Amino acid sequence: MWCNDNNPRRHSSRLKDFDYASAGAYFITICAYERECFFGRIEAGVMCLSDAGSIVKMIWDEIPTHYASVAIDEFVVMPNHIHGIIINTTEYTATQPTAGARFIAPKTVGEIVRAFKARCTHAINQSQTVQGFHVWQRNYYEHVIRSEKDLTDIREYIVNNPLQWDLDENNPHTNNSGTANDWESYAINQGVINHAPTSKGS
Repeated sequence: MWCNDNNPRRHSSRLKDFDYASAGAYFITICAYERECFFGRIEAGVMCLSDAGSIVKMIWDEIPTHYASVAIDEFVVMPNHIHGIIINTTEYTATQPTAGARFIAPKTVGEIVRAFKARCTHAINQSQTVQGFHVWQRNYYEHVIRSEKDLTDIREYIVNNPLQWDLDENNPHTNNSGTANDWESYAINQGVINHAPTSKGS
């Protein structure tokens, strides 16, 4: 099931002069390698997690234990991608750490995502009988949440994502699967966001 990523191409469309370590909330999407459905399946609008999907959820939930000023909000694991909200700000109250957790200074969103992906890959590989395979696509998609309405709409989009799987352009069984920005196109068409995501990173 797991495939090595031998594609060296990278692309960046980060906001010019935007401080990615500054206060703010971010809508993050990360796709599985080659959009394989590693993380489970949808049954009657409900996401049923595989072992790999359960690991991804567990490691996402642990993000605040690694960073003093980072909180997490709505999150969903889909069969071949995840959606979540990361809040990197001292203006919000971060989730309290578990006893003995080691805090790291606030990081950029890209660094937080890279660390999350690395932890998932390590843990999933450790759970497999064959080691050394990639779990994620190289890039991730990031949308800066600019208002309370934006936050509310994106939360609703994340919560309802499993119900929309039959229409999801990431679904390999639809006729719409294809480009890297499918999730963006769907969200814009549904009125969830009114502009493109603001960065694309590791």
